[in-house]
Amino acid sequence: MAYIGGQDKPADDAAGEGCPFCRAPGLPDADGLVVARGEVAYVVLNLYPYNAGHALVCPYRHVADYTELTDAEVAEVAELTRTTMRVVRAVSAPHGFNLGMNQGQVAGAGIRAHLHQHVVPRWGGDANFLPIVARTRALPELLADTRDRLAAAWPGAAKE
Repeated sequence: MAYIGGQDKPADDAAGEGCPFCRAPGLPDADGLVVARGEVAYVVLNLYPYNAGHALVCPYRHVADYTELTDAEVAEVAELTRTTMRVVRAVSAPHGFNLGMNQGQVAGAGIRAHLHQHVVPRWGGDANFLPIVARTRALPELLADTRDRLAAAWPGAAKE
């Protein structure tokens, strides 16, 4: 309900501590739900996921539009998206994915000021009555547990 009501939603142009995508990389990975870090972009779990394992690939730089990314940012966002898909497949065996960026309010961007690529794992039958009747989704595990499993499976991650 906090999400639906807009609680703690940043101002449209907020950067720094006012932007969750600027704030997350400054936190310890587990606290910020950061799965992996690159040079100019990183992977974080969506705090309000559509499905378990719903990740976001974000540039560190506070930039709103895909056309404003540098060549290095475009390349790393693309590579982190591919790696996220591989890791989620290895950990959760989804049947498919939805990938996308919502650019602008009319396109459905909840946080318009900081670009982010959605990587949403999908399973046959994953849409049920709950989103329609209860306006909610049931997820099979806690976000912290999902983050830990994905981070541990990330290529080059220290294995326990």
